[in-house]
Parts: sequence; structure tokens; C-alpha cells
Amino acid sequence: MPPASFPILFITATRIGDAVLSSGLIKRLTDEIPNARFTVVAGPAAAPLFTDLPNLDRIIVFAKAKDGSHWFDLWRQVRKVRWGLVVDLRGSGLSRFIATRRRAIFRKGPGAPVHKVMEAARTLKIEDEPAAPYIYTSPEIEAYAGELTAGAGPILAVAPAANWVGKTWPLERFSQVAIRLLGSAGPLKGGRLMLLGGPEDTQLGREMKDIVQRGKFIDLAGKVDLLTAFACLKRARLFLGNDSGTMHLAAAAGIPTLGLFGPSDETLYAPWGPDARVVRGPRSFEQIRAIDPGFTQALCHMMDLSVDTVARAAKDLLAATEPDRAETPNA
Repeated sequence: MPPASFPILFITATRIGDAVLSSGLIKRLTDEIPNARFTVVAGPAAAPLFTDLPNLDRIIVFAKAKDGSHWFDLWRQVRKVRWGLVVDLRGSGLSRFIATRRRAIFRKGPGAPVHKVMEAARTLKIEDEPAAPYIYTSPEIEAYAGELTAGAGPILAVAPAANWVGKTWPLERFSQVAIRLLGSAGPLKGGRLMLLGGPEDTQLGREMKDIVQRGKFIDLAGKVDLLTAFACLKRARLFLGNDSGTMHLAAAAGIPTLGLFGPSDETLYAPWGPDARVVRGPRSFEQIRAIDPGFTQALCHMMDLSVDTVARAAKDLLAATEPDRAETPNA
């Protein structure tokens, strides 16, 4: 007789980046509990990340209400199940009022803050072997991504947008770095440019399409869902972007990832992985925060990060990862 299913309620983040950084916990639980069944609670932006999760029973889109009624609505949806495990990465009080065999509730630990991957690992008490981000995709998504990225030449993936002007490196500087990398003297000579972003970033395609020759531009900004974007990123040779959910998707895809940081704390939010790097200007996060303590100023804090600095870091990362790459562009 097959073992009974083990229902897991997994309450994760609202933001895409945070959800990606904690996604490895689901992979760990899937590997260690073969009969696990998952109900995932996530914010509207992050929820699509879990669409192709194996043994998925349900995704509950958790949208905040001003009066706080969202917690009661969630409780009503999950209270009748006798859960095997509740993983609450929001550290809410809700999970204490749900019937379950075990609970793993996020609590801020003592001492200095740690990277969000380590923070998630603490919740399951696996700090000695933290779970790297992991996103599941279906064969259909992978096939579609293969069609979208078909062609000759390595792919430079860029995501010039961010959720706040303060941490958005100027678009013209992204263009200059792309030209240096893809031009006749660049390490990605003859390659293609892949643009990623949300529905609000569609105008970026019009501004960047002339960087490369016709047929060498893959414009995905606002045109594909998160899982398709992730699958396309797997086929890129290098990712270059601001601190954003897309940056964390790129690192989770296992490609060389260069994150551009200014008013973001790399101690907490650096892209995670052996081929992931952070580059910033001469000012530290703390120095920038001293100028804008609440990070509310509507001005760019990335102006001191030069094109030369980013181009050099990108070339160094390409050189450092070259021996580990297959000869075929889309390997």
C-alpha cells in the first residue's frame, strides 16, 4: 500500500526575489518527503513561480487587504486540513492556529542579519547545508523557451528595470555595456541581446533594439510569464541587471549573473550561486543609506557606478566561467 500523502502548507513571500531565494526549501522537502503534497501561499507577483511545482495541490494567491482581513480569509481556506507540516516564511501568527504535526516558522535570529537564503535555511534548521534557489518548469515551458531563444550566437540577458528609481542604473549605460560585450572586439562578439522585464517595461524594447543587428534582439519584456522568462534565462551566457526579481531568477537558472547594486544590501540580497557576482560604485550600502535613510528619495543612487566598472566586471565573470561552459551557445 502506498504511503498516505503528507500535506505541506508553504507560506512564502509577496515579492518575486524573496520567493525565489526561499524556493530551494520546496526542493529540499520534495527530495526528503516523497509523498509530500504542497499548498503554496504567495503574493500575486510571486505566485506564478510555483505553477509547475510537482505534487502541487493548490496555489493560494495572498493579496493584502488594508483592514487585515486577508489573514482571516487565508485561515478559512486552510483550517480544515490536518497538515503534516506548515512552513511560514512570513513569521505570522496564523500558523499557530492551524492544525499540523510540525511547524517551521520564520523568526529573526540573534546577531547580524544574514543572506535571505540562509535566513530561509534557518527556518528549517538546515543552516549547515542551505537549499539553493530552485524553480520547477514543465517540458512545455522548456520547449517554448527553446523556440524563443533559437538562433546563433551567445545570449547576453539584461534586465534594466527595478522597482524604484533609486536602484535603477541608467538605461543608456546598460546599452553602452551591451555594445562593448557584443561588439566586434567584445567577448560575446556576434551574440544576441535578450531583454527581460515586466508589463510596465515594454518601452525598453524600443529603446534597446538598435544595439544589435536585426534578428539578434530577443525582446521578452512584458511578453512572457515568469516561468518562461526563467527557462529562457537558462539559455543565456551572461545576465546583467539591477537588484530585482529577474536578477534572482537568473542566478537560480545557474547562469553567470552580475547584479548591479547601490541602495541594496548585498549581505542580504546578493544573487546566490557559484557564478553570481555583485558590482557597485565606490560607495557602500551604508554610505548610501546615510544620505537617504528611509530610501524614499526619488533620485538615482547608482550614478557613481561607471560603465567601465560594470564592463570590466562582466568581462571578468565571462572569463572566470568560460572553462565551465559548453562550446555551443545555448548549452
